[in-house]
Formats: sequence, C-alpha cells, structure tokens
Amino acid sequence: MSSPSKRREMDLMKLMMSDYKVEMINDGMQEFHVDFNGPSDSPYHGGVWRIRVELPDAYPYKSPSIGFVNKIYHPNVDEMSGSVCLDVINQTWSPMFDLVNVFEVFLPQLLLYPNPSDPLNGDAAALMMRDRAAYEQKVKEYCEKYAKPEDIGAAMEEKSSDEELSEDEYASSDDAVAGHADP
Repeated sequence: MSSPSKRREMDLMKLMMSDYKVEMINDGMQEFHVDFNGPSDSPYHGGVWRIRVELPDAYPYKSPSIGFVNKIYHPNVDEMSGSVCLDVINQTWSPMFDLVNVFEVFLPQLLLYPNPSDPLNGDAAALMMRDRAAYEQKVKEYCEKYAKPEDIGAAMEEKSSDEELSEDEYASSDDAVAGHADP
C-alpha cells in the first residue's frame, strides 16, 4: 500500500522539479494544476493551458485523470468539461509511465496529432476534416481568447494580482492626495 503512495510523491516531486508550474489543490497530493504550453510547430504554439490532474488512490497502476481548465479547440478535448480523449491515458496506461511523460510526451502528441475519427468535440473534428486551414485558424482564435499566459494568471492567481492592483491604486491615490495637499 505504501508503494503507490511513495511513487505518487516521487512522480509529483519529479514534475515539480521540471520546468512545469505545479499548484496543489487542497492539502493532499492527489489533485493539482499544471501550466502547459502549446507545442511549437503547431497552431497551439503560444497558448498556455492550466491542466487539472487528479491521481487515483491506485496510481501508478491506474491512470491519472487529466483535463483542460481553460478552453481549447481540439477534436479530442470536450469543449465544456475539458476532458481529454487520449488512449495512452484512458486505456493503455502503464505504471512505467509517470507524470512527466504526460506533459512532455502525451499532451504534446495529442495537440500535434489530433484524431478526428474519435472526437469529443464533433464540431472541431468536422472542421478539421473539412477545412484544415479554417480549423487551424479557429485553434489560434481560441488560443488568443482563452490561453494567453495572463489568462492563466488571472483565473487562478486572483489574489496575487488583486494585491498588485490594489498597491498600484494605493500608490496612485496617494499621489493624487499629495497633489491636492500642496496648492
């Protein structure tokens, strides 16, 4: 029983020591967010997505649950829930894989090579098969609208950005007060 627990801790630490930003949800080690950049050489390049990861009690023998928090236009990602249709995660998972594999191999492959014949987003799949250029344009529009780095920060780090804004507002209001006090 302690083996899956140790493995979960080890994989999570390995992910945290990599180039990915990891934020824990709650106090446990089973749910967390990871910021994921769209792969270069793809229409997703420049986009940043917050990925919700949930590790089951039986991890690594059972696959993690992976979902996009902010919207992405992709045939194999449900637009509303962010659920991912990815065989290697959902069906062929092996304890040989770890969390770094998910973010360095599986998700980049998903974005680079969408599978429109097994869609969770039928509109994206149909557009991709019918008009690849229009599909890629819509992907880029979604990146601009929902996956900018500042969108990730605004959605999940409201507290720190609110503090920064209030400090700026405070400084500017002090200047205004100082200007009025010195006629």
